Parts: sequence; C-alpha cells; structure tokens
Amino acid sequence: QVHVTESGGGLVQAGGSLRLSCAVSAPTYSTYIMGWFRQAPGKEREFVATISWNGGRTHYADSVKGRFTISKDNRMNTVYLEMNNLKLEDTAVYYCAAARALSNSYLTNYEEYVYRGQGTQVTVSS
Repeated sequence: QVHVTESGGGLVQAGGSLRLSCAVSAPTYSTYIMGWFRQAPGKEREFVATISWNGGRTHYADSVKGRFTISKDNRMNTVYLEMNNLKLEDTAVYYCAAARALSNSYLTNYEEYVYRGQGTQVTVSS
C-alpha cells in the first residue's frame, strides 16, 4: 500500500519562508511524478507545482512562479516545496500527490494523481 505524508506546514509572517516535505512510502520501490496542490478556505483546490520522476522537469502555477521551488530526492522518494516571500494569499492546506511515472513528464491535474496526502496547513500572517 502506498502512503503519501506531508510535513513542514506552520505559521509564518508575510515575506517569510517555509519548506514542505512529502514522503512516499511503498512496499516496493517505484518512481513517481509528484505534485503540490493547495486549497484555501472557501476556494477550490488549485495546482501549485509538479515535478517529473527524475526531477528534470518542473512546472509551476503563475501565482507562485519565482517564489516557490519544487525539488525531489529519488533515493528517499521525497519531494520538497521551498516557499519564499510568502504572501497572505498563500494561506491554505497544502496537499502532496504522487502518480507512478510512465514517462518523464509531469501532471497538473489533481485527479490524475492516484496517491494523495492528508494535507498540511500553511498560514501566512501580516
């Protein structure tokens, strides 16, 4: 059974930084496309960032481009989201998701990810 677990959320002031981590645990080793999504109160879940299985391809939502960086440690099947210059509108529950990689591509649609975490809260204060 595959498990996806996020960590690293918390409270931070506007302009500050946080790093989220997401680990995929599975009974056998596999390679995964991974992505981050977020959902703010009263809003729909939205795409944040995604990375191909080998880390060679990344894609970001326009709202976080230049401030967030997604990276991957394949040995540990862990993905990170480095968030800098955080804004009030970044406040949300952040979800990590994984999908077995069939190619060196990425996914921006949450519904295409089979394995999903429970989310971690990120709150940006003024």
